[in-house]
Amino acid sequence: MDLEKAKCWDTSKKNSWKNTLLLAYQSLGVVYGDLSISPLYVYKSAFAEDIQHSQTNEEIYGVLSFVFWTLTLVPLVKYVFIVLRADDNGEGGTFALYSLICRHAKVSLLPNRQLADEAVSTYKLEHAPEKEKRSWLKVVLERSKTLHTALLVLVLLGTCMVIGDGVLTPAMSVFSAVSGLELSMSKEHHLYAVVPITCFILLCLFALQHYGTHRVGFFFAPVVVAWLLCISALGLYNIFHWNRHVYQALSPYYMFKFLKKTRISGWMSLGGILLCITGSEAMFADLGHFSYSAIQVAFTFLVYPALILAYMGQAAYLSQHHHSNHQIGFYVSVPKIVRWPVLILAILASVVGSQAIISGTFSIINQSQSLGCFPRVKVVHTSEKIHGQIYIPEINWMLMILCIAVTIGFRDTKHIGNASGLAVMAVMLVTTCLTSLVIILCWHKPPILALCFLLFFGSIELLYFSASLTKFREGAWLPILLALFLMTIMYVWHYATIKKYEYDLHNKVSLDWLLALGPSLGIARVPGIGLVFTDLTSGIPANFSRFVTNLPAFHRILVFVCVKSVPVPYVPPAERYLVGRVGPAAHRSYRCIVRYGYRDVHQDVDSFESQLVEKLSDFIRYDWYRTHRTSSCTEDDASRSTDISDCRLAVIGTVAFSGVPAYEMDETLQTSVSGFATVESVTDVIEMAPVERRVRFAIDDQESQADTLTDNDMLREELHDLHEAQQAGTAFILGHTHVKAKQGSSVMKRLAINFGYNFMRRNCRGADVALKVPPVSLLEVGMVYIV
Repeated sequence: MDLEKAKCWDTSKKNSWKNTLLLAYQSLGVVYGDLSISPLYVYKSAFAEDIQHSQTNEEIYGVLSFVFWTLTLVPLVKYVFIVLRADDNGEGGTFALYSLICRHAKVSLLPNRQLADEAVSTYKLEHAPEKEKRSWLKVVLERSKTLHTALLVLVLLGTCMVIGDGVLTPAMSVFSAVSGLELSMSKEHHLYAVVPITCFILLCLFALQHYGTHRVGFFFAPVVVAWLLCISALGLYNIFHWNRHVYQALSPYYMFKFLKKTRISGWMSLGGILLCITGSEAMFADLGHFSYSAIQVAFTFLVYPALILAYMGQAAYLSQHHHSNHQIGFYVSVPKIVRWPVLILAILASVVGSQAIISGTFSIINQSQSLGCFPRVKVVHTSEKIHGQIYIPEINWMLMILCIAVTIGFRDTKHIGNASGLAVMAVMLVTTCLTSLVIILCWHKPPILALCFLLFFGSIELLYFSASLTKFREGAWLPILLALFLMTIMYVWHYATIKKYEYDLHNKVSLDWLLALGPSLGIARVPGIGLVFTDLTSGIPANFSRFVTNLPAFHRILVFVCVKSVPVPYVPPAERYLVGRVGPAAHRSYRCIVRYGYRDVHQDVDSFESQLVEKLSDFIRYDWYRTHRTSSCTEDDASRSTDISDCRLAVIGTVAFSGVPAYEMDETLQTSVSGFATVESVTDVIEMAPVERRVRFAIDDQESQADTLTDNDMLREELHDLHEAQQAGTAFILGHTHVKAKQGSSVMKRLAINFGYNFMRRNCRGADVALKVPPVSLLEVGMVYIV
């Protein structure tokens, strides 16, 4: 899937008002499902045993005041007007912030980084003024390896809490919606009906995930719009019918009055009040599917007013009903005549909200996997037209089991709400910390501004977070336990991945060794293409030397393939393939680095194989012209180099190679092509040297000076060998690794590597499944890594 398909709307369309309103409407079903159903359980959670609803109404007014100002300061001010601007090429979320920071400061722990990655068009940097000195914070961050690890742990913590929210939110939303049945049946029947019905709905929800949300996505936005209009109408009815002066409770005075009267009980009730902002993080996480202006318009002009009216309406009703036969909740404020339609609409809205967080969980796990922070899992793309619609079978069934277990185990919204609230506030705290770094490192604002942002919003979130921690024994222990478990898995996997790369780097074989392989040593070249997969961007991997040692033969066309992640959301297809030679042309050995962003869709093996051959053909034509027409680096120079073991790599674009390059320009990367005979013949060929970068545009060569007949024959022979090898078949050579901790390692390292990592490696998807390699074409080379 290319970038043009991935981005459904270009920038010019996104900026028009008509398309902004359309995107705003569509965002309601995807982004605001979770946030819009919060009125179902906020008051019920706030008054769950901590505080009592008295005749003075000070408690209900205080809760309303807290809800109003929390909704105003966190989702509206923080997210809509500040955090949404910290996008990474239009993408949002925890990894987008981490990616921005890694590009502006050398704090990334990702292996196989290259200078060539910085030439990717999506690798945008916001440079500070030349006269301005480097930020002291940037200097400290880049020098400290401990801070690099701490930053990664912070990002993983936020990721784990999002996954934990994916377990708790569906259970909380559906259970709260179904609990409306308590007003229509006796307490005995209610206890035996709500839990089974909730479990059945959750079972159906997760069972339908493999169809993809695009099949029912058109249904999401109307449901959320209908729900928002419904709660707005109910709110207005309750305000005018029960208490027209409820608006006075919006004053901050009632917050202080509430805390003064309730003291520690009021502080503990904040753990329920914070549920009014659950789903706010989705505005930032789903930014890539819409636009900043669309999400801003949808929240400011519809979602925010509807939620405020809903909370005011409930408060107005409760202010006149102090001795209700039922507990405080959403449905007691709904008139009996419309209670059943509202119940059905609430269940539908809760399903939509649950679907949004489930899809978000799939997305963030896919991003974690792309950056080497999560064990390999099967990712199924459910839509060929809509980018980002994915389904992960293993994660789906685990989420379903955990959701049903939470529903059966807790059996009430109080304990589920306590758990969900802590997960939500932890994610928001991580976002606040990362955004503070973005303000200094990426936006180049004064540190005092970032400090004010951190202190103001961080203090609000810490207040709510501390209130959630007091509910540790009443449900809040669950997200902490889940986060510790997931963080252990993710950190061990990432640590072992880095150690494996370091082992490969220290044990790679020199180019001279490869060039020495020949018939004199009993080495045979067999027909076909051999794709040797490695994490190395230079040198000959140790698994290939082991392969040749045990089986003294390799393919006529040999390609060392490195599939790597770049800290950007997307890599344009024209800049994905970085191709170069390994050894002289007669050796028929090449290196291909395939670069993906953390939100990119990996290609199927068939399209990858055919496209790789196409890129190799383009590179061969380009390289033969460069070698015989320009004084570029030679193989002798490359073999003597201590930094790289092969010649320069070139970025081969998607436009077919139509001739030979005849123009060269420096790294200003200008788009002007004035003076060329035909614009259509320009190809995206960017040559990457170890130190300097140059751009080459390929155009039709109409000069009278032509290559010699011998050179043309050699070029045709190499292209003929390539296509003949393609017809003979392609073999995928992958390493089948076993990792062991070296002698003298600490107990923790031995446990993590020998037991933890190897257990996960044996029980997760193999590299062949992740790369979608057909079994008939797979060759695995056993390797033992001592790290």
